[in-house]
Amino acid sequence: MIMMIACSVGLIAYGYAQDSKPKSKIEKVVIEYNGKKVKARQLTVSSEIPIHIDSAWANLTPALLEFVAKGMIRFKAVEGEFPKKWEVGQTYGAKMRIFGFIPFGGTHYLFIEKIDDNNHIISTKEWDKVAKVWNHDVVLKDLGNEIIQYEDSITIYGGVMTGVITSFAKKFYKHRQKRWQIVAKENLNFAE
Repeated sequence: MIMMIACSVGLIAYGYAQDSKPKSKIEKVVIEYNGKKVKARQLTVSSEIPIHIDSAWANLTPALLEFVAKGMIRFKAVEGEFPKKWEVGQTYGAKMRIFGFIPFGGTHYLFIEKIDDNNHIISTKEWDKVAKVWNHDVVLKDLGNEIIQYEDSITIYGGVMTGVITSFAKKFYKHRQKRWQIVAKENLNFAE
């Protein structure tokens, strides 16, 4: 028991959150799509990340998206390059390639609905040919001691493909949050 406590204290001292393994849950929900009620999924993935909340918030950029998605999805902006920072009210188009080479969904559109600097929330409305609804909230909560709770909450609807898309999304967001641990551990900066 003493050894477990000593190991836990040691891991925290070296910059690892106690609860760094992403947790997830999927709920069935009913949403409105094109004037009809449809069965969708609400996916929530969260973990603790040993990073100051201001650093994490500043890092939420298109460059970070490319880093945390690496290995599972590669994004290529449809028009030129992504901006340095996301802008509220803007819609960005991207071609997605799963595992870097398998095209998926045609052009994926990402509309930045809200960036709330005070509460550390970014909300997007996203869609493509397969994932007709992909509404995503990123929420950061300061837990103190330079540890945050990072949460991705996504409402997904893709018709008969909803379950398959949600299953892949669960793996993808867990992957992203594990890559966030690298950002924290190596003190990477994507804000510039």
